[in-house]
Amino acid sequence: MNEKTTHFGFQDIPESEKAGRVRGVFGSVASKYDVMNDAMSLGIHRIWKDAMMDWLAPRAGQRLLDVAGGTGDISFRFLKRAGYGHATVLDLTEPMLVEGRKRAEAESMADSLDWVVGDAMVLPFPNASFDVYTISFGIRNVTRPQEALNEAFRVLKPGGRLMVLEFSQIPNELMQKVYDLYSFNIIPRLGQMIANDRDSYQYLVESIRKFPDQETFLGMVRQAGFEQAKYRNLSMGIACLHSGWKI
Repeated sequence: MNEKTTHFGFQDIPESEKAGRVRGVFGSVASKYDVMNDAMSLGIHRIWKDAMMDWLAPRAGQRLLDVAGGTGDISFRFLKRAGYGHATVLDLTEPMLVEGRKRAEAESMADSLDWVVGDAMVLPFPNASFDVYTISFGIRNVTRPQEALNEAFRVLKPGGRLMVLEFSQIPNELMQKVYDLYSFNIIPRLGQMIANDRDSYQYLVESIRKFPDQETFLGMVRQAGFEQAKYRNLSMGIACLHSGWKI
């Protein structure tokens, strides 16, 4: 029987290879990941992450699971907003977690943070363990995103909240063309200059284009069991926030 394929950017590859390739990309860029995020988005990713926290409205004492949490950006913001609580940063790529632990915030919040190497499709946690599940610019790198959403539903407590921040599609065709020109021409060059890695950023740009549009992804959130599922476009749809509740 032929193995199922999935996409890695614009290439079709066997599903079994995707996790290893994604690990390779993020392992390669880990030390420059935060600098590149600022360069690629002109710093706008910070505004998007703040918008995510505004909608999420963290409360004191909540337990967060931040999947594909990388260097801890979302977890740090969550704990600052909550006042106190606990965040578990889970990532497939250990070098990203290593970089996160080096950050000053990680040291000051050490008692409230766990760093776990793990797979979004097979979370190493019991049912109903967390109040909040976030995944920020990570779900498009998961081999089977629906399985990640199903797992999110499983590990959330009743009353728990899912929030996904991901690059998306701009509803305006002309704006999308302008954005594509920027993405495909500028971002891989920035990757070469800053991280000495053109190919990884070429993949990241291609992976954005392969990701489902807002309505399709909203359907996937609902299929996982989430209710009151909604989305908000950020920067005209360059990025999008999806929210759902486990009721």
